[in-house]
Amino acid sequence: MPEESRPDPDALLRRLQQKEQKTERRAGKLKIFVGAAAGVGKTYQMLEEAESLKKDGVDVVIALVETHGRHETELLLEGQEIIARLQIEHGGIVLEEMDLDGVLARRPAIALVDELAHTNAPGTRHAKRYQDVEELLAAGISVYSTMNIQHAESLNDIVFQITGIRVRETVPDRILQMADQLEVVDLPPEELLARFNEGKVYVPPKAEQAVRQFFRKGNLLGLREMALRYTARKVDDDMRSYMDRHGILGPWPAGSRLLVCISTSSLSERLVRIGQRMAADLNAEWFAVYVESPLERSSAGSAQDQLARNMRLAEELGAKVQVLSGPGISEEILSFARAQNITLMVVGLPRRRLWNPWLRGSVVNEIISRSGPIHVLVIGSTEAEIKEKELTRPEPDEVMSWRPYYGSLASVATVTAFCWVLHPWLGLINTAMMLLLPVVYSGITWGRRAGLAASVLAVAALDFFFVPPQLNLAVEDLRYLPMFFVFFIVGIATSFVADLVRWQGENARQRERFVSALYAFSRDLMAAENQESLLRYAAKEIAEAFRCEVMILLPDFNGKLEVRAQMGEHMIFDERKLGVATWVFEHDQPAGRGTETLSSASLFYLPLHAKEVTVGVMGVSLGAPERLLSPEQRRLLESFASIIALTLARTTTASVT
Repeated sequence: MPEESRPDPDALLRRLQQKEQKTERRAGKLKIFVGAAAGVGKTYQMLEEAESLKKDGVDVVIALVETHGRHETELLLEGQEIIARLQIEHGGIVLEEMDLDGVLARRPAIALVDELAHTNAPGTRHAKRYQDVEELLAAGISVYSTMNIQHAESLNDIVFQITGIRVRETVPDRILQMADQLEVVDLPPEELLARFNEGKVYVPPKAEQAVRQFFRKGNLLGLREMALRYTARKVDDDMRSYMDRHGILGPWPAGSRLLVCISTSSLSERLVRIGQRMAADLNAEWFAVYVESPLERSSAGSAQDQLARNMRLAEELGAKVQVLSGPGISEEILSFARAQNITLMVVGLPRRRLWNPWLRGSVVNEIISRSGPIHVLVIGSTEAEIKEKELTRPEPDEVMSWRPYYGSLASVATVTAFCWVLHPWLGLINTAMMLLLPVVYSGITWGRRAGLAASVLAVAALDFFFVPPQLNLAVEDLRYLPMFFVFFIVGIATSFVADLVRWQGENARQRERFVSALYAFSRDLMAAENQESLLRYAAKEIAEAFRCEVMILLPDFNGKLEVRAQMGEHMIFDERKLGVATWVFEHDQPAGRGTETLSSASLFYLPLHAKEVTVGVMGVSLGAPERLLSPEQRRLLESFASIIALTLARTTTASVT
């Protein structure tokens, strides 16, 4: 067989794994009716097909369909079985949502669920309707649903550029990719505009002006092209899958691998979406990489929240998220790219102040100049993103603490007083060397900015107290000016080096704590005499490590979850907690606080998964409502949960044998 016609083994293995995961994840089939915009007839087309299926004897029910008062759509509901909606009171009004449990109890062959991108009312099991659909599919129920193309997550930025409207309700592309069929419901823009002008397109209350801005011929043409292109790409993927299954050889491409560099900037959201689209077009594996560095470490809390959103978005869109650590961002990225055989990198170029590249260097320029054979795509900030960043910029009090600067002032004042007393014996040169001590101390203790402040204060103190004329900032001898300049440069360099040493020490200690905690935890769990002592120790260690309250639940002989270990005086187990834990146990997915599933729960729940089975559930209460697990803490907690699950599986197997 010629070399060029040989299938890429990595691509074959990856597709095989994706196929196995898709089969394991769900038994039901998903069909999505996709349109360019509201009013093209998606719901009508779905109901027509449902009516045809029912005539053929297929068990079809209406789980939730929005007719928006259209008479022709309501006529298609006649004779169909409709599941009663769930009534939820929120903010003094009654909201209607799909009764997920009712549909699961009815177990039809096909359930019709309209408006896939819908956000559920607070208090429902899932935050998004597509999550309800995932649960129906996992239960073996096939689903027909509808959505407009502007709700695809990876197209969010393109839709914003075309229409000028930021779509807030989105559907992860993985939902569209796992669909068994995408059917485009197409309507020429002229006909759709005519329907809109005749009042046949639903306009949400208080949104008429936005909808009118949306329904323009140019916008509709762009959205129509996006819908057709997206569906064509899905057809191409289906064709490749067919070729795989039947051993048909094609022009197999060399395996492309793509890397997206993310940071605490909101620009990273657009980079992730661009990366997902490119990876889909290239059929490539892709990574999202963030580098922890001294510069990024000092970011404010709002920036860290943005980073968490960027990483979560990348995971939702199918990226392998990696967190690297090192003083040089470009060096770490390029090292990872070469190790992973990356062929294409996507980096962002945020608009900065003119002096920033001179003070901090340009990471993008370094990556480009040292990338070698790796192609680099640079994405700049749009005007809309710059304005949005200015509007959402945090208040100064939120991002700045004055304590380090007070500490720098105190340290410089202390050394200055000491040198003032001993100045007759020290001399000017030794005094200057002594004044470098608070610069180093401030940089190591409080960071780079405090070190810079100490450097400025030290130069001022040297001039005012020790350089003739004393107690005056004037300088008689101009030969002292080069000394001030050199002292200031040395002070700045020293503060940067001290901050780097401080960061490296913190990073090393953090890694050591991580590894030591996992090692000690696994060692002590293995030494536990029985299951009860194992669970008590696990709950105690996790409570101390995360400063939280913990409960561990295992199924009894009847399969009902019960609390087997608990740490925390204020944690009360009730039916609501049991309901959430049972859902996590049955679906093998995290839920509760900080997630989009049962987010109103007071605890964060993790499944204890080992050897392809779920052996229990762990619930964690962090106390304050605003406190959430950081990405690193969550990874550590998931590692603890895996160790508990594996140990439980081992003890269960040992007791059986």
